This record gives sequence, structure tokens and C-alpha cells, in this order.
Amino acid sequence: MVIDVDLLARICKAPGAPGFEKEIRELVLAELEGLADEVRVDNMGNVIALKKGKSSEKTAMAAAHMDEIGFIVTHIDDKGFVRFNPVGGFDPKTLTAQRVLIHGKKDVLGVLGSKPIHIMSPEERGKNMKISDYFIDTGMSAEALKEIVSVGDFVTRCAELQELGDCVTCKSLDNRVSVFVLLEALRSLKESDRTPAYDFYAAFTVQEEVGIRGANVAALEAKPTFGFGLDTTIAYDVPGSTPQERCTALGEGAGIKLMDSSVICDYRMVAFMKQTADRHQISWQPEILGAGGTDTAGLQRMVPGGSIAGAVSIPTRHIHQSIETCSKADVRACIDLLAACLCDLDQGDWKF
Repeated sequence: MVIDVDLLARICKAPGAPGFEKEIRELVLAELEGLADEVRVDNMGNVIALKKGKSSEKTAMAAAHMDEIGFIVTHIDDKGFVRFNPVGGFDPKTLTAQRVLIHGKKDVLGVLGSKPIHIMSPEERGKNMKISDYFIDTGMSAEALKEIVSVGDFVTRCAELQELGDCVTCKSLDNRVSVFVLLEALRSLKESDRTPAYDFYAAFTVQEEVGIRGANVAALEAKPTFGFGLDTTIAYDVPGSTPQERCTALGEGAGIKLMDSSVICDYRMVAFMKQTADRHQISWQPEILGAGGTDTAGLQRMVPGGSIAGAVSIPTRHIHQSIETCSKADVRACIDLLAACLCDLDQGDWKF
């Protein structure tokens, strides 16, 4: 399945923990050149691109958050080891011996270290690891490190994108794959000479991983009639899972969200998205996420009277771990579904 893997790799590689999205924002702004009628950055750092539609009677917005889970430096001890707090949610057991980049005056490579199992007591071995059990080892002295790194600098995981069979695997596919989907949907509209049914705001948002903050601001200003969240979702289709746990599966198409812990998608939008996928022969699967929320909640609620909201979800294995995995075919289906929905919005049945 054809997707621009090189572009996706660059999007995933660009650092951008919550509140520190500068580099990924600059990449997004460069890629938007020629794809939208207007592009601006708001005070919080959201990138808002307007693609004019056939009608301005109503508006649509899709939101893909640019930030990735990361850390913030809280202390450098007298031997040069770095302590940190998480910015976003991590599964601590996945951090052992992982490489990270500390983004100080220049990038510094480090390794997440903890107490070796060989010298743990039996009681310690039986306990779950905590974030506070880890430190970052840069191999530098405290004096040398403090010339480059300060308290408050942000830290991201360090991993290159690799193709893995029919999949791609990398750090930060949550949610950089959705940034990619939104950019490529805009590119698809341009290259196929299609126009959205209504004025469309593509929002590349900030600080989702710490509470949907950027999407709330973007929706407050744009006041969309229709909202589409774009985010990854759990694909628990691996050994040991049961059918009711899997949420979605890789290779079975774009996820059409029904609900998560932050939103119940509008049943009119869910029906419209299913019908649009079927009409355009785009593979899809229903998605119900028991825990976790997305920008969809902000788009739905931070609008006077609310918006008619739904979400395109990209099935992803190993979410919020060191390496995440998506199917290239599913990514393509998500691009096609979003573009088709934007063009067909005037064909939906929006009556209660």
C-alpha cells in the first residue's frame, strides 16, 4: 500500500513534547505550503490551515495533535545523572535501557538507566518499576553536562522509523501518524482537484497528551459545525488477547470511533462515516476505546451548542511504549476516509 514513508519518518523524528512543539510545528508549516488557502499559528502554538470549501454556510475541523509523550529535566546530580518527570503517560516497564535525546542548548543522547536486576532483592524484583526508579545517563560529567542541559529542558525518545513487513514502526506514531494523515488528506484533495463541501480547518494541535489543551482553544475560535478527531487507537490483536479486548486490529482498515472515555461520537456522524467508507470502498472497522481520550472531545464540546463530532482512528500496536506499530494499508484508508468525508459532508443526514 503506497504511502510516503519518508515523510512519515521525518514527522515522527521531529521532537515535540507537550509545550515544546516548535520543531514539529516548523515541519508542518513547511509541508502545508500550497495545500491550504490560509495558514496561521495561534497564541498556544496550534497550526490552523483553512481549505476553502464549496460553501461557507457550515464549517468542518479536523484535529491531529503534534505533541508526543516525553519528559522534562528536574535535576542533574553531582555525577551528571539526570532526573526527570514525565510529560504525558508512560508505561514504566517499557523504559529500561531505552535511548533518549535531551534537548538542551544542543541535543544530548542519553540512556534510561535503573538498578540492575542482578543486585535487586527478591522483593524488588517482584515490584513494578516506577518512573522515579529511572535516571538518564549521558556519559558526561556534571560540569560538562550543565553547560548544555538545564532544569526545564525537554526529553524525547530516540528511534528511527523502520518498515516492518506491511507495517511501519517508530516512536511517536501516537500521534505523528495522524499529523501525516491530515497533511496527506489535504494533499489528496489538491492533487485530485477536489473541494471540501464546506470551509475546512485543519488543526495541528498542541498539548493533547496532557489534557486536550490545544484542541480546546482551536475549537473555541473556529466554532466548527462538524468535528473530526484524528488519533491512534489500541490494536490489541496480539497473542494473549481476547476478541472483546482487541479494540481494533492491524490491516482491517480505518477505525471509526464510537466512543472513548472522553467522548461519545454523534450517531449521525458515525452513520455518515460508515456510509461514506462503504460508498468509496474504503475498508473500516468500528472502534470503542475503554480508557483514554482524544482531541475529538474538545472539538465536540468547546463550541457553542456543540459540534457534530466523530473520529478517524489509526489502529496501533504498542501505544505509549518505546516503539509503536501501524499498518501502511490502514494509514492509507484513514487518509482516504477523511478526504472523502470532507467532500461528502453535504450529503449527510444531520437531522435528529
